[in-house]
Amino acid sequence: MRFFCYVVVLFFGWIVNGQELPPIEKFTTSDYGGDNQNWMISQDANNFIYVANNKGLLEYNGSVWNTYLSPNNSILRAVKVIDDRIYTGCYEEFGYWKRSVYGKLEYISLVSKLPTTDIKDNQVWNIIDYDEWILFQTSHALYFFNKETEKFRTISSANIIYKVFKVNDQIYYHVAEEGVYMIERGESKLLINDSLVLKDRVISVFKNEEKLIVLTRNSGFFQFDNEVLVPWEIPANEKLKQLSIFNSIKLKDNSFVLGTISNGLVKINSKGEIEYTINQKQGLSNNTVLSLFEDEKSNVWVGLDNGIDCINLTSPIKTFIDYDGVLGTVYSTIIFDDLLYVGTNQGLFYRPLKWTNQDFTFVKGTAGQVWSLYNDNNENLLCGHHLGTFIINKGIAKNISPILGTWNFKKVPNREDLILQGNYDGLYVLEKKNNTWLFRNKIDGFKNSSRFFEINEAYQVLVNHEYKGVFDIRLNEALTKVDEVKLSEELSIGKNSSLATYQENIVYTSKDGVYVYDESKSKFKKDAALSALVKPKVYTSGKMVYDTTGKLWMFSQDNISFITNDNLTNTPEITDISIPSSLSKGVLGFENIQHINNEKYVIGTVSGYFILDLAEVENNTQYTIHLNAVKKKELESDDEWLVLSEKGEFDHKRGILSFNYSVPDFNKYLDVNYQYRLLGHSDKWSEWSKNSTVQFENLPFGDYEFQVKGKVGNQLTENTVVYNFMVNRPWYISNLSLLVYAIILIAIGFFVHKAYKFYYERILKHEQIKNERTIIQIKNEKLNQDIEGKNRELAISTMSIIKKNELLRKIKKELKNKEDTSSAIELIDNNLNNNKDWKFFKQAFNNADKDFMDKIKAAHPDLTPNDLKFCAYLRLNLSSKEMAPLLNISTKSVETKRYRLRKRLNLNHDESLVNYILKF
Repeated sequence: MRFFCYVVVLFFGWIVNGQELPPIEKFTTSDYGGDNQNWMISQDANNFIYVANNKGLLEYNGSVWNTYLSPNNSILRAVKVIDDRIYTGCYEEFGYWKRSVYGKLEYISLVSKLPTTDIKDNQVWNIIDYDEWILFQTSHALYFFNKETEKFRTISSANIIYKVFKVNDQIYYHVAEEGVYMIERGESKLLINDSLVLKDRVISVFKNEEKLIVLTRNSGFFQFDNEVLVPWEIPANEKLKQLSIFNSIKLKDNSFVLGTISNGLVKINSKGEIEYTINQKQGLSNNTVLSLFEDEKSNVWVGLDNGIDCINLTSPIKTFIDYDGVLGTVYSTIIFDDLLYVGTNQGLFYRPLKWTNQDFTFVKGTAGQVWSLYNDNNENLLCGHHLGTFIINKGIAKNISPILGTWNFKKVPNREDLILQGNYDGLYVLEKKNNTWLFRNKIDGFKNSSRFFEINEAYQVLVNHEYKGVFDIRLNEALTKVDEVKLSEELSIGKNSSLATYQENIVYTSKDGVYVYDESKSKFKKDAALSALVKPKVYTSGKMVYDTTGKLWMFSQDNISFITNDNLTNTPEITDISIPSSLSKGVLGFENIQHINNEKYVIGTVSGYFILDLAEVENNTQYTIHLNAVKKKELESDDEWLVLSEKGEFDHKRGILSFNYSVPDFNKYLDVNYQYRLLGHSDKWSEWSKNSTVQFENLPFGDYEFQVKGKVGNQLTENTVVYNFMVNRPWYISNLSLLVYAIILIAIGFFVHKAYKFYYERILKHEQIKNERTIIQIKNEKLNQDIEGKNRELAISTMSIIKKNELLRKIKKELKNKEDTSSAIELIDNNLNNNKDWKFFKQAFNNADKDFMDKIKAAHPDLTPNDLKFCAYLRLNLSSKEMAPLLNISTKSVETKRYRLRKRLNLNHDESLVNYILKF
């Protein structure tokens, strides 16, 4: 396998093209949404690009492509932006497009304004702006449309009009089999009828030092001098005769770009020399160039037979891309003996530095992975390789150390004859003898991979191992073994971290920041100034490269940066060059950069390298962001486009509001990012994003202000786009609805008030009744208490009478046994028959049961007062024995009174007298 790789690389070594070209941004049919062929290109004041495509008009705003179908579904051949109109032409049709208030293009035909209809069966091939006229070129006529009067003038030709040209303020056109005409004072005048222009086709006409230059398809450049067509003596002319030129443009810097039918495009400098050729093998999307256009920022747009390319001619970057895959991924570059050496995963290649078009040559014996290249004072070139260490001499490699995996080289301080090299399994020493380097020894006591290492005068070596940390190693003076080794505890293990020497200090860089080694304390200390330059969010690699100009290079997600120190204050200053890692495509942790000359640097990538010229880097370019469209999409309905120049106002419905914006910049190595916020929804700016569209769903009603700004590389746009809009209240909370709601609420309140009033009146009435019942109950209770009191009084009076009468009888009985007691007995009898006791009893009885006497009198009117008295005693449920003293009779007489009363009351024998009395 090793032999096979060697043979393959050796075979291809002489055909690796070494041409460095400007960056090319490619657009395929799937990118721009059109057909393959692209016939003409133009640009408007906003820097939007317009392309005449087989399908119709293509518009590119720097973010997205928009496609507008051809007016009559024919191939669109011509497009030209003039003022605020985009004029186009196709089969039997021409007119212009104008942007509506919604941001969309709308077409207006001009064919109807023609006085005749001789455009039938004709294609419009070209459109030119000429003073107040717009010139539409067809195969047999030139139609001049006056922008002010909207009238037409026509110049016809029986033969085919190949092409029309505008040079300064003059119109020229080439007619088959006739020659080149010019328009003078409104009339056509034959200018050149040389046999050359009768046989060959004129592709372009230019002016050079007041002389007319004519470019033909197959014969090259000619100069029209003293009415004679002679070859234009420039170095490129002989080469052009071998090509078939289809179109060309003269650039602002007086150089030329020529498009061919099958060989891509050719760039000719202002001296007439071929600067380079770009074809499909070298990165162009297709070899047939149908149209060319230079935009406002000197990018050249190429309309191809299949695709659209944008070439960044003025970019500070020139790229070498190994499309054949022979060179491979570049891990190291170096300039040695005016040769550019490129170390890759395929081996070591070189070519002369001064001849940029010369191919790369493979260095024999270096097939495989090259890790590093080292210049030994311009005397020897060392190559660190997977197979060991090589000395490179005139394209030949000599292996001086068979130890596998040489990472890097460092000169031993104060020992010009010794070099320390790091390998997969530790550190080794090379020694210089007889002006050549030889392997001397391995340093015992350390077996870890040593890709990044630095050595000082005390033979102290710091080795960074990204998975273990930084080793602090002390070597003996003979550099044969390790006296002491320890890990730096103050540093955390960092992926893609590295070590480098910068301004005589050993510097360690990782995602945590930049640390400087303090030899006096044998410790790393974080450098606040340098660490501030390392941004964790965009950190990708800690790889550092210190070049011969004193710059310390670093690599991040968004930039390639270098640090220099201010000459006065010695403070570090960083310069960011906006080349994102996604575009530079270097291998993380293996980034490499090499100073060539002046301000030029070569930087390796996964598919070649690119040359960066710092002198051409622009830092003050102004960019403008544009709001292209505002659309609202509701559920189950089509998009509704909103007017861009007015405050938006629309009804509240469930749906999506989307904004489309862009910055029309076409530099391949400059990323465009956007940041937005929606005031009224959130005051916070969003994170930077490449997405040029943002959507908001189901916004609540209210006033909003949408703001968006852009950033091209590190440069902010000079403006911030603002769009104000209002989401109306939904119908159910509109002013009318709120009024209705208010009326309903008032009505509800009124009825609720009535209901509550009725309810509380009922409650009040119920409470009143309840209170009255309570009062009655209290009164009844009081009456009952009074009755009970009266009953007690009645009982007391009854018992008092009974006791008094019993006492009097006892006294009377005792007095009868004595002599002369008549007066005492008489007194006792008087007291026993005293009616006062009965009156008192009767009054108490009536108080307790006042209705009884009335009721029984009414039932039995023939009852005597004694009978009533007897009835009252029965009502009190007194026994015969208790009634006898009250009546001053015997108990037997009481029974007799019972019997008589029953008869008067007409009671049956089995009916109880007491129960009958109690019924009243």
